[in-house]
Amino acid sequence: MTQLTIAIGGDHAGLPLKSVLQQELAEAGYRLIDVGTNSTESVDYPDFAHKVARAVEAGEARFGVLVCGTGIGVQIAANRHAGIRAAVLHSATEARLTRAHNDANIACFGARTTGPELALDALRAFLATEFEGGRHARRLAKLAPNG
Repeated sequence: MTQLTIAIGGDHAGLPLKSVLQQELAEAGYRLIDVGTNSTESVDYPDFAHKVARAVEAGEARFGVLVCGTGIGVQIAANRHAGIRAAVLHSATEARLTRAHNDANIACFGARTTGPELALDALRAFLATEFEGGRHARRLAKLAPNG
């Protein structure tokens, strides 16, 4: 069985939560591509969102995880990439539904809006849920450029 690879990144505001999520993923046996930041020095969140999105786009990682202050900025930046479906998550229910219905491939979190336990629960649900296909595949096709 191939080890699942996850690209992870975030800005300075997201670093504390990113570290918690990264540790959980490593302990669970996932292969990680850490694109940074690993410092509290101020950085620009789009730089890290684009790196994670590119890794998922290129097939280097199956999923991505992004963290900034609210999760919104990294979500917007990641969703500018073709084939990326990034979603800000605040609960396991949102995580399950966005995977099952939207085939989301990047989970975004806000370190200032979502605590570590909620984020961990959501991330676990995100990774454990399969895309349902069916009527959702038809809808997903309409999200593509010129869909």
